[in-house]
Amino acid sequence: MNKGKLYIISAPSGAGKTSLVKKLIANIDLLTVSVSYTTRKRRTGETHGKDYFFASVDEFKQMIADHAFLEHAQVFDNFYGTSQHTVESTLEDGIDVILEIDWQGAQQVRKMQPDCLSIFILPPSIEILQQRLESRGQDSKHIIARRMQDAVNEMSHCNEFDYLIVNDNFNQALAELSSIISSHRLEKNRQLKMLAPLIENLIKSDETAHHH
Repeated sequence: MNKGKLYIISAPSGAGKTSLVKKLIANIDLLTVSVSYTTRKRRTGETHGKDYFFASVDEFKQMIADHAFLEHAQVFDNFYGTSQHTVESTLEDGIDVILEIDWQGAQQVRKMQPDCLSIFILPPSIEILQQRLESRGQDSKHIIARRMQDAVNEMSHCNEFDYLIVNDNFNQALAELSSIISSHRLEKNRQLKMLAPLIENLIKSDETAHHH
């Protein structure tokens, strides 16, 4: 069986990454999103093990000490992290894994898993990004301004990624994301394992053809 491929998908807030990834996973078999560990409190409707693995700060710090994370970060008062064991065992099962993390997490993962592929999703313009952040309607001007600042900071690292996709038209961006995953599934090393019987058969049949 082939080992899965690890993908990092990053984007500024408001670029539409979450919707794209949801649809991508619904459309493509053997593809999953890694569930992060977090120390933040569980919100209504969230399921442990599906949305997040909820951990106490002490448990989380112990995991850091045990080098259990591929990457981890502190966002305001909460910790978030990707379990190395969970990712590794999913990849070993032949399933491709997506990590939805920021540029800093991406840098950590590239060090640990150099053969991962990273994709950055950009908005079509700064105005549209601003509109998308404002249209949520729950946030104060101050929070939106800070989110814009964070988004610009995030986007300044897009050149560190292997692929760049602009999410202007949702379906086109989705098709482009899908094509990245499809093309890597067609790589020689992945295909040779799967197709060994076929290739052997195709090459072997050559001998009988020449004896007319």
